[in-house]
Amino acid sequence: MSGLRQANNVRIIVLFVITAALALGSLWIVEVMQRKSGDMFPAPQRSEPDYYVEKFNFVRMGPSGEAHYILTGARMTHNPLDNSYFIERPVMHSYGKGRAPMLSRSDTATVSNDSTEVHMHDNVLVDRPASATSPHFQLRTTYLLALPDEDIIKTPDPVQIIQGNSTLTGVGMFADNATGEFRLAGNVKGRYMPPQAQTP
Repeated sequence: MSGLRQANNVRIIVLFVITAALALGSLWIVEVMQRKSGDMFPAPQRSEPDYYVEKFNFVRMGPSGEAHYILTGARMTHNPLDNSYFIERPVMHSYGKGRAPMLSRSDTATVSNDSTEVHMHDNVLVDRPASATSPHFQLRTTYLLALPDEDIIKTPDPVQIIQGNSTLTGVGMFADNATGEFRLAGNVKGRYMPPQAQTP
């Protein structure tokens, strides 16, 4: 009788081992199939905006803790695909050494490249108040790329610039506020009024 019981125990152990092996094998096959299907069909990247903020105030700080620019707007929407921000009715206050703060506004803007580039679109206006060393400055265009960390603004589009009582128009502009470099690429027209002739 004991021999029969031992034989039954052996059969039970063998069946248990076979069942466990089959279960582990099934899990392994499922995991391999999931990996292969993941390689063949990667998860789609999210393209729609994932969040938005209304009436926001964003401050971009420099390495030493000073504000490079302050950006406000009616609404800011984040695009996770390229980590950019779309802004409605943006207003940017930018700061640089040796010059008065500049105010820039437009209908819309996109902030990209780790917040180092501000692309301003439609009805772009840049305004810098008069100071002890420079007259009032105003620029109008349809598109402007601002690089606040480098204190550079540029555009390939037509521009109109008013400085004091002088007016300058052209196509394609580059301005480096840090070095004072300024260029117009073409179709340049202007009316210059010497400082002594300007009205107070």
